[in-house]
Amino acid sequence: MGSSEERVVAVIMVGGPTKGTRFRPLSLNIPKPLFPLAGQPMVHHPISACKKIPNLAQIYLVGFYEEREFALYVSSISNELKVPVRYLREDKPHGSAGGLYNFRDLIMEDSPSHIFLLNCDVCCSFPLPEMLEAHRTYGGMGTILVIKVSAESASQFGELVADPDTNELLHYTEKPETFVSDRINCGVYVFTPEIFTAIQDVSSQRKDRANLRRVSSFEALQSATRSLPTDFVRLDQDILSPLAGKKQLYTYETMDFWEQIKTPGMSLKCSGLYLAQFRLTSPHLLAGGDGSTQFRLTSPHLLAGGDGSKTATIVDDVYIHPSAKVHPTAKIGPNVSISANARIGPGARLICCIILDDVEVMENAVVIHSIVGWKSSIGRWSRVQAEGDSNAKLGVTILGEAVTVEDEVVVVNSIVLPNKTLNVSVQEEIIL
Repeated sequence: MGSSEERVVAVIMVGGPTKGTRFRPLSLNIPKPLFPLAGQPMVHHPISACKKIPNLAQIYLVGFYEEREFALYVSSISNELKVPVRYLREDKPHGSAGGLYNFRDLIMEDSPSHIFLLNCDVCCSFPLPEMLEAHRTYGGMGTILVIKVSAESASQFGELVADPDTNELLHYTEKPETFVSDRINCGVYVFTPEIFTAIQDVSSQRKDRANLRRVSSFEALQSATRSLPTDFVRLDQDILSPLAGKKQLYTYETMDFWEQIKTPGMSLKCSGLYLAQFRLTSPHLLAGGDGSTQFRLTSPHLLAGGDGSKTATIVDDVYIHPSAKVHPTAKIGPNVSISANARIGPGARLICCIILDDVEVMENAVVIHSIVGWKSSIGRWSRVQAEGDSNAKLGVTILGEAVTVEDEVVVVNSIVLPNKTLNVSVQEEIIL
């Protein structure tokens, strides 16, 4: 174990508006990192995991969003967790490692012995204290969280080979064309401050190569278009791959869940994974799993009418915001998250869905495998549903902000952009 004086800093990469295009139409209204999964902003899950790191001094969020978009959230989460959280805006793309290096002076202000680096669009249990303990045992510059996946899906990620005895990283390749390994990079790391020297070395080598190049003006023009800026450093290709097999990097394998949140469909799956985790770690955040009286004594405001007299039927893992109103005859779950000021009417049935702020689901409506956008309305006896394939383009039905589905309309496997009114049924359509 490290000494009590050792301090740890965490950096969470949150990307920017040009990076979340696959998350539309949901990212049209809100920065992707603030989209709610299991009732909490996406970035809240890695932040709350960082809170469990011993001797945590500071959490930095690094991205391209305007500071005003994160100001309110950063202030509230700092007060809630009693840990300083700060948003740092990049002026231009520096790469996953270059972005870290760009703010090295701020990150090193607390003289940390270790620096965690996490990607915001990762959904997992974030075993950060265990990673740190393993890292100290290994004694290298960095430790990577890894997981075993199917051989078919491995090529979508960074594949790696580690020594089965020492866990040393022996080989790393990003999205290979041929199969290398069924172990992949989870996008969660812990480093010593030596990582900054390694990033500086990459920049210096690139600068030296540019200065040494003695070629004709045409060749110089051609090579300039191919080469990366000296301050643009990628963690995977420029750091992990070259340092593999040099007793610098090690791996820590998680046996829990892991997913990458690239699309709205995957966000619905990940919301369910976090709800299931809440059952183990934060059961107070869930509505009563058997539709019984769990909240009547502890949180009556979560029940319909707020007086605790009668509650809707709850099936398995369900989150209901305190301000939402759910009719006692509604049936909710499994894997349902209901956000602020939503209104769920009599006889409504919700299964595997995310209901966002100010949504109204009217009498006897059904919502299955869907995300219902802010201020939308689902009419009486209507159905909004999908097959539930989180990897398929239309596997989850998505309604953007302020979409109105009129009475007795069926919407199946479709994406509807904001401010649309549906008065006829649609199937497998993208409504622009």
